[in-house]
Amino acid sequence: MVAALVWTTVSIETIIVNYNAGEVLQRCLKALLASNEQTKITLIDNASSDGSAENISNLYGHHQGIEFLFNATNLGFAAAVNAVARRSSAQWLLILNPDCILRTDALTRLRGALESDGQAALAGPMVLDDSGRVQRATARRFPGPLKSFMTASGLWRLGKWFPGFIGVEIDVATLGNDAEICEAVSGACMLVRRSALAELDYLDEGYAMHCEDIDLMYRLAANGWHCLFVPRAVVVHIQGESSRSRPSWVHFQKHRSLARFFKKFQAGSTSAPIRALVYAGIWLRFMVLWPLVLIRN
Repeated sequence: MVAALVWTTVSIETIIVNYNAGEVLQRCLKALLASNEQTKITLIDNASSDGSAENISNLYGHHQGIEFLFNATNLGFAAAVNAVARRSSAQWLLILNPDCILRTDALTRLRGALESDGQAALAGPMVLDDSGRVQRATARRFPGPLKSFMTASGLWRLGKWFPGFIGVEIDVATLGNDAEICEAVSGACMLVRRSALAELDYLDEGYAMHCEDIDLMYRLAANGWHCLFVPRAVVVHIQGESSRSRPSWVHFQKHRSLARFFKKFQAGSTSAPIRALVYAGIWLRFMVLWPLVLIRN
């Protein structure tokens, strides 16, 4: 039996938004409960059809450290997170994808990094795939027209020799082992200072999915906060479990969100020809990759 949590000492609340995550959701919960750090867990199911949340509720519904919320419709990721974050009294909020498996000490390391840096509002871990490779977007720069082009074209690989070619992604092999300030980290696992999140009025619910994370980090930077990449904190991300049930919709939303992010933050300071090229590039990429998305799923 899992030991009950002592709530007077818990200052972290974990928010997991589930949509058809399948069996990996159980692995996610099991890893959290084995963590060195105590955390209240709130699992929100966004109208899944695979029974994944119900199965977990049958296993852990008696556990006082886990709360289950079942939405009748899919509210979207940001709205589901915000509904819990707005009522939370925890000092730290762990926003965690249901397909992420935390190492035992990962949460302790993320929390320690934030406690050591009063201007850090958010910390992200080293994110590995299930083969042990570092996933893309583990540490990254804010996207902009030039950086995004360099990344999409592959020319970013020349950035190690020619700074003008740097893209969005950062080669984490060039970083040390200590916590380091980065413009952005992976949104799959984020430990957030709740007071900073509240200061910015939480996640932008205008994104159906994708880019809520980079939007938050961009706004944090604009308000004097920064993010930390904590390489000694490790999480395994079994990416794509939730996307398999609706690949075309997910693919569309990724590109819609990219266009929305650009319009919200950067289009106003960009010339009309460049704006047109950016929007054309986003939707051209959508069309080119769409057949591959359908084949892979």
